[in-house]
Amino acid sequence: RLFLRRRVPELARFLSVQPEAIHDALEVVASLDPAPGRKFREDTNREVVADVVVEPIEGEWRVSIVNLYIPRLRLSPVYKNMLTEARLNPSEREYIRDKIRSGKLIIDAIEQRQSTLERIAKAIVAAQIDFLETGTRALKPLTLNQIAEVVGLHETTVSRAIANKYMQTPHGLFEFKYFFRGGFTSDDGKEVSSTSVKDLIKSLIEEEDACSPISDQGICELLAQKNLQVARRTVAKYREELGIAPTNLRRQYA
Repeated sequence: RLFLRRRVPELARFLSVQPEAIHDALEVVASLDPAPGRKFREDTNREVVADVVVEPIEGEWRVSIVNLYIPRLRLSPVYKNMLTEARLNPSEREYIRDKIRSGKLIIDAIEQRQSTLERIAKAIVAAQIDFLETGTRALKPLTLNQIAEVVGLHETTVSRAIANKYMQTPHGLFEFKYFFRGGFTSDDGKEVSSTSVKDLIKSLIEEEDACSPISDQGICELLAQKNLQVARRTVAKYREELGIAPTNLRRQYA
């Protein structure tokens, strides 16, 4: 328990060693992989490529659909020409017509899917201009329903359209769902996303005194100074999602 709580002085006295030895041991343990067997697993990582690229061009944000991995289909003129041949019987002619109709439906569906994705991407870009210009801390709260209303589609249609889709931005490659976040309204009326709040919490902890780490309540008070009213349990939740230990486990003893 003393080790888990990083009680360096007590551990040093208990083990009859210098505090520096305890600090060294803590650093060694922290450097170990808690799941060493992972390195022997088959690599299941897949290459992620952008479906949409957003970049500044001539003073405005341009949205481009990446079609490199989308099949370019077209109807073969051979089958169209066959319909004019007199040697075909009615059933053969109808069979060819049916396959041509099916082919057109597939081509139209692919084009519609790309068009829908482009409309959604443009709506997201319009809503997240501040993010594009300054970075993740400027990410605004955004819901699927808000975008659905903008593009005139059902929320479930938007959800399906963006599933496993990625957007390349000046700040990196992001999954579309990254841009949909809950958030808060600051005391001065500014909307702030949960991602922005997490970034603030992370920065506050990174800047803390290691010998006197800031508590979750202390973080709440510092956020309040920035006009953000965030509950202590929400701070604790975000801290855990960031993989940051609680105060007692972050404290370092001289």
